[in-house]
Amino acid sequence: MKREIKTTNDGSKTLFINNLNENYHSHHGALQEAEHVFIKNGLNLINDCEINILELGFGTGLNVLVTINEYLKTDKNHIINYFSLEKYPINESEINDLAYFELFDNLEFKNIYQKIHHAEWEKSVEILNGFNLKKIQCDFFDLKDIDLPKINLVYFDCFGARVQPDLWEKPLFELVSDKMAVNGILTTYSSKGSVRRILQELNFKVEKKQGPPGKREMINAIKL
Repeated sequence: MKREIKTTNDGSKTLFINNLNENYHSHHGALQEAEHVFIKNGLNLINDCEINILELGFGTGLNVLVTINEYLKTDKNHIINYFSLEKYPINESEINDLAYFELFDNLEFKNIYQKIHHAEWEKSVEILNGFNLKKIQCDFFDLKDIDLPKINLVYFDCFGARVQPDLWEKPLFELVSDKMAVNGILTTYSSKGSVRRILQELNFKVEKKQGPPGKREMINAIKL
């Protein structure tokens, strides 16, 4: 897939896939979207001492970085185990051009950013004390065969239904649900009615939330 770097409205960059006419992040603001959908309406709602996060998919690594940024604001007396699935990893040139570490004031973020992207695939790597990352290169439907602890928080960040409709249908949500702990949260930028109905069928309590900049609504779903 041919990809190019584009700058979004908040000054942060994203990747654009030409043949799909699809951005990896919102053109209204990649950073703002990640922080709103996955931190404000995800991580900040979890109070467990050990938090297991499942991300679909890793993409540019921005969601990992904003999660670490939030983790560093806490007293760090809890542990985060972050599992991220990705079928098509980005390349070294794209990693360097995105340069997401420049969005954060912490001077350590350049090293953290490189450590995230150069972490060995299929292996749990301690990015910093109390934060462990395991990147898994696979198709999302391979999730059924992946051994994971019970997941407390899901970042459902697949490409949109316009270009990958199968990722927004019941079979994948069933696989995700099977990996989740009771009271676990699934958060996503989508607010599609079909997605809400699927999650309700799978015994989730679905809540519509205010969306990130440029989007009216998004979804939180709590596994009952």
